[in-house]
Amino acid sequence: MIVCIAEKPSVAKDIARIIGANQSKDGYMEGNGFQVTWTFGHLCELKMPEDYAPQWKSWRQEYLPMIPPRFGIRLKDDKGVKKQFDVIQRLMSKAERIINCGDAGQEGELIQRWVMQKAGAKCPVSRLWISSMTDEAIREGFENLKDQQEYHQLYMAGLSRAIGDWLLGINATRLYTIKYGQPGHLLSIGRVQTPTLALIVKRQQEIEQFKPEPYWVLSTIYRDTTFTATKGRFTNKEEGEKSFELIKDKPFEITKVEKKNGKEAPPHLYDLTSLQVDCNRKFGMSAEVTLNTIQALYERKLTTYPRVDTQFLSEDVYAKCPAILNGLYQAKFAGEAPYAVFIKPLGLVLRPYRRKPRRLAVGVRLRDRDEEVAPAHRHCGRVRIEHRGGDRREERTHENAENADNDEQLDERKAFSCLFHFFLPFVLVVELGILSHKFSFLSSALLR
Repeated sequence: MIVCIAEKPSVAKDIARIIGANQSKDGYMEGNGFQVTWTFGHLCELKMPEDYAPQWKSWRQEYLPMIPPRFGIRLKDDKGVKKQFDVIQRLMSKAERIINCGDAGQEGELIQRWVMQKAGAKCPVSRLWISSMTDEAIREGFENLKDQQEYHQLYMAGLSRAIGDWLLGINATRLYTIKYGQPGHLLSIGRVQTPTLALIVKRQQEIEQFKPEPYWVLSTIYRDTTFTATKGRFTNKEEGEKSFELIKDKPFEITKVEKKNGKEAPPHLYDLTSLQVDCNRKFGMSAEVTLNTIQALYERKLTTYPRVDTQFLSEDVYAKCPAILNGLYQAKFAGEAPYAVFIKPLGLVLRPYRRKPRRLAVGVRLRDRDEEVAPAHRHCGRVRIEHRGGDRREERTHENAENADNDEQLDERKAFSCLFHFFLPFVLVVELGILSHKFSFLSSALLR
């Protein structure tokens, strides 16, 4: 029997439905040669100090720093956790193969590895690596299972982070509590919370200590346009008046006007942190509410896996862009399609295309005979421009045709990239706003 282990019951049920494990059992699903079970996030954790040495249970400064010779893991002290782990351990002890269906990220890899280690799994392990929970993504993932060893470095990164948090958090918390804490008052120190708190305190001190200082500048208005002297600000009025006397009654002459076309790169897609910042700024949503909502959207198969730092889509997603955007185009809330107005103008972009080779090379602008081809266009291949009877003609070799086809594919990918960069972040924030403000029950209902 093949045992599949997912990180949450909802994910396990989706996977079980796709692979045909439709028989519900106590703590798992079974069928079609598969047993699909699940964890509840972290079933295991690093051992506490007293698990390594009994004397470390006492908060005494002479025991610091506490550095175990070898770190170990233990089950969380929870009846539900222990019951589910017993099911997992029993299934894995009889498994022919295990498929790790944890979330596609560092933390997901760590959670599942710890459970398999604690259960004493000995059979071969494959890795299901998918970033969305659509039926198509699950099927493709099972058709392209990876060897778990390919993700060993990811696990080691997660393990290193967990050990680092343990060493800093436990030792520093005990030290500061012993030295500076009042009786019964815990001073908690953490890798993330302490620097974040320090930034907040520093900024608050800057605000409280800020003292406005007056300054003067030289400026004039000409044709409804304000011109300011390049000398900058003056800290006192006398210096400004001296500079003014130097230019007083002198003719004002505009010697140069420059116009430049600015370029702005499309913004990246959201990662969890940037999404939490925008949702707080625009909708007043806390970081926890945003996390719960985006997790609910992921489980409803509306977003990719949120708990990763990447702000880019994988290349295999581009082929799915038209279907995704078409689904958003048709989505309705209270009888209205809020996204249609944004997607409709992009109709030409939404249709995947591959144009047939034409005689005109893609991206090449024909110039005069003596004019060189711009460096930006040279990647299209060798180009020769001739004059024949006053008409311009462009010829290219077979190599040019292949390069042009590649450019067409590249242009299509760039179009989709820009589309997702500009559009999907807005869609996600609007979706979060709708779910949080109009359907506040959604997250709690989905995450039970």
